[in-house]
Amino acid sequence: MRSFFLGCCLLLAACAAAPPLPDWQSPQGRKHPDLGLIRDLRSGETLSPVQLLDRLARAPRVLVGEQHDNPDHHALQVWLLQALEARRPQGSLLLEMLNPDQQARVETARAAYAEGHPPADLAAALAWQKGWDWALYGPLVRHALERPYPLLAANLDRAEIMDIYTARPTLTGKASTAPKVRKALLEQIRESHCGLLPDSQLPAMLAVQQQRDRRMAQRVAAAAAPALLFAGAFHVRRDLGVPLHLADLQPGQGEQVLILSEVGKEVPAGAADYVWYTAAVPERDHCAELKR
Repeated sequence: MRSFFLGCCLLLAACAAAPPLPDWQSPQGRKHPDLGLIRDLRSGETLSPVQLLDRLARAPRVLVGEQHDNPDHHALQVWLLQALEARRPQGSLLLEMLNPDQQARVETARAAYAEGHPPADLAAALAWQKGWDWALYGPLVRHALERPYPLLAANLDRAEIMDIYTARPTLTGKASTAPKVRKALLEQIRESHCGLLPDSQLPAMLAVQQQRDRRMAQRVAAAAAPALLFAGAFHVRRDLGVPLHLADLQPGQGEQVLILSEVGKEVPAGAADYVWYTAAVPERDHCAELKR
């Protein structure tokens, strides 16, 4: 009886533990009062990393939003993946950064890892896209390829994007097609392109954005649970992105949304379930760069 009790205690302790958090890498916000803060956006409650893990581990689907150029977000994603793996078997990992035409290369690389002969140049083996900084994404991809669960493409191919741009398909579903959703996305597209896009191009850009979100939702819905998606923060927003498409495709299945956000960049309450505030990279004037 005593050994059984001791075994239960050890099991509970193992479940409560988590790997050490990575050190902050980004140079700004190191003294900000919100640095490292994890907030439940529904209740306003402040959570510890272990409390966050316990909640995410119970969800069949977890969507994590990142800022693509922030190294702290990538380090925390690896941490989250490892910590969740320790709490329950991981069903699948999906990445916005992988396109369907790369999936066969992913499977070939996985087989090479399983045989103990990983590719010498993994980025080349995967035909990794230059728009995604391999130095930031490489550790996550390597980790996933060494694990038994599938690593899945969640984006559209370039050819699919061009087809959508030239001939906008009809998007079905009440949640994702609501006027307030489309209006907010159009404003975000206009702002992210610094007001330089002619209005005539905005409907096509909106179609591409929403079809990318629809594809991510389809892939998450079809993936083995528990499924984990890493994508840009706007894609995973509850009020604008993938969760709306999941509601249209498979209502009531349940997912948890975590957005990683730099300190000083507030996340609206309806955008996610949780926000984790990190150090910040220096601001870049993307509009000045575009105008040059």
